[in-house]
Amino acid sequence: MFTQVLHFAPYLKSVIWGGERIAPFKGIATDQTYIGESWEISAVPGHVSVVDRGPLKGKNLTELINEYGAELVGEAIYRQFGVNFPLLIKLIDACDDLSVQVHPDDALAQKRHHCPGKTEMWHVINTAPGAKIYVGLKEKTTPEDYERRVADNSIMDVIAAYDSAPGDTFFLPAGRIHAIGAGNLLAEIQETSDITYRIYDYDRRDKDGNPRQLHTAEARDAIDYTVYPDYRSNPEGSLLADCNYFIVDNIKSKDSEIIELPHTRESFTIVMCLDGEAEISSSTDNNDSDRQTLNIKRGETLLFPATLRSITVTSKANLLSIQA
Repeated sequence: MFTQVLHFAPYLKSVIWGGERIAPFKGIATDQTYIGESWEISAVPGHVSVVDRGPLKGKNLTELINEYGAELVGEAIYRQFGVNFPLLIKLIDACDDLSVQVHPDDALAQKRHHCPGKTEMWHVINTAPGAKIYVGLKEKTTPEDYERRVADNSIMDVIAAYDSAPGDTFFLPAGRIHAIGAGNLLAEIQETSDITYRIYDYDRRDKDGNPRQLHTAEARDAIDYTVYPDYRSNPEGSLLADCNYFIVDNIKSKDSEIIELPHTRESFTIVMCLDGEAEISSSTDNNDSDRQTLNIKRGETLLFPATLRSITVTSKANLLSIQA
């Protein structure tokens, strides 16, 4: 039975809006600059995560699923996705405003790109003064209005803006227009997809001085034009998000407190440490004979295979627990 807890080497992505917070947050040394994203767990082609410690060091995630199948990801997930890991887990550091964008739903993405769409969520870890999150339309907007506002650079006038603070959560179903404002450090949980339609980019230029590509026409048919009264999630208890693609809980443990992580789906479990350090104990089913214990510290992300159904946390830490 496969019971190995997995830690992967992060893929650090430099972008024009990237900052300098991810490396110190993760406690790693790098000469890389403008790091906007750390892909903590990924099966996106070309950037499949590779185990960087333990007996499976050097193996990538797709190879491991191919070898261990349902024992790693869970029976239902393996039946649905095969060797394709269903989630992409990131840290994002915005030193500047990100482009306004939207992602297609599964049906449109399959039709156009032969891949899944992208539903995602953000959980804010830290903010600089004045940081904002932009999400959803705040007034009635038609596809024709959208095209006009993109053309005259007034699209921001109809997008809801929120002052962001640590602990804020925003759920972003496919089709919801959004942008991360400067000053946000956050965790992003999403479907495994890298399809993004860029709508507006503040007339910025790339490193070669060229205007960044926009996807105005593609986005027109992907946007959900429904107006909602509030786009900020207001979770009750630890549950932050529960949708067809993922379920996410925020676990805040205190010194010497033992907390059992939720295991509500037949799935692997991903644990991200947002602050502090914790001892995590896991076993197949409250069976002390195969129980294993390890530590996780701020900035680390671990993947627990589906066989490990009993996972407990001790020590003071702020964690995200994620299942598909």
